[in-house]
Amino acid sequence: MANVSSSNGLEKRPKLRFPGFDEPWKAEKLSDFADRVTRKNTNNETSLPLTISSKDGLVDQISYFNKTVASKDMSGYYLLKNGEYAYNKSYSVGYDFGSVKRLDRYDMGALSTLYICFALKKHDSDFIKAYFDSLKWYREIYMISAEGARNHGLLNVPTDEFFDAKHYIPQDLAEQQKIANFMIALERRIEAQQSLVDNLKKYKRGVVDGIFSRKLNFSYPQTWAELEISELFMPISDKLFFTKA
Repeated sequence: MANVSSSNGLEKRPKLRFPGFDEPWKAEKLSDFADRVTRKNTNNETSLPLTISSKDGLVDQISYFNKTVASKDMSGYYLLKNGEYAYNKSYSVGYDFGSVKRLDRYDMGALSTLYICFALKKHDSDFIKAYFDSLKWYREIYMISAEGARNHGLLNVPTDEFFDAKHYIPQDLAEQQKIANFMIALERRIEAQQSLVDNLKKYKRGVVDGIFSRKLNFSYPQTWAELEISELFMPISDKLFFTKA
């Protein structure tokens, strides 16, 4: 990536760009590139209740909570389809203004009407997903919700104002795809590294268990002895004593 321009404070020209791209990014309302999704699960087309995890995205409630917190009759819920997005107005640690996530794991699912759902009508979907994962859009949501009271863990974000919020987007589809592919590659690298760490932790637990249960033996002779804890450690007292003046 090349640093070919500096930011003017409006993010029209990001500081970091891929070589060959220098056109200013354009401010667009969400409604310019996305339509609200309000279709209902009227005929119970899906029995899969969804929830948004800020970390894991749109996930099955049953798998995530080990139970469902949705109504048995989900005909009044939104019917969200693969590739569509939902905004969760609930704030959590590290996600002060909620999360926007794309449905990737399932063909469709049912979502509470407390969420704001939308589908793209233009732009690269992987780029938009990466954009909303970046939290760069928080400034606009802050401006919308700054005067609103928080109610039961939900931000007061009016739907109309959410769709009127401005986002600076590169207009060149090739630049969008470059950015998206780069972010996808980073995510895959992170997942691979995390898998390696998890496997090493699992291996360590097995080794520790094997050593202390004496299932594993080193090549040289080992002698184990049973000791009282008092033979290994010396008691320490750090009590503070105060005297009256």
